[in-house]
Amino acid sequence: MRPRVIVVAAAVLCLAASCSGEQLEGTVVAVHDGDTVTVLRGGEQVKVRLACIDAPERGQAFGSRSRERLAELMRKAVTLEVIDRDQYGRTVARLRCAGTDVNLEMVRAGLAWHYRYHCPNDTALAAAEAEARAARRGLWADAHPEAPWEWRRHR
Repeated sequence: MRPRVIVVAAAVLCLAASCSGEQLEGTVVAVHDGDTVTVLRGGEQVKVRLACIDAPERGQAFGSRSRERLAELMRKAVTLEVIDRDQYGRTVARLRCAGTDVNLEMVRAGLAWHYRYHCPNDTALAAAEAEARAARRGLWADAHPEAPWEWRRHR
């Protein structure tokens, strides 16, 4: 039994070590919501959670519009800068598509929040959110937009 534990532990450590900073290329084959996509790379489908942002959920105000905007941005091959894996096994990454920082664009469009809990020092996302709020773009047009983490907690 002990050798199995060692093998499993070694595999987990290798996976964690290979995650951070790794650059991957692929094609988006599905957009689930405003911050989650499935990427096809080398015949394998990888579920990807966009790092440092949190978009409205399906069924939440602006949830459909957020998903639609993300789908509009995903027309070409994407590059993923892998940050981590989340508790659900999804790859957490910054996405670039045709030179656009997709995570930043979603916040700039007012269709996602800068997820400060996970990325408190991301000044570009903080500035993009402040700009979207000031311009009342996207979900910031609502007088009292409900953050997705609050929406999930109430449901």
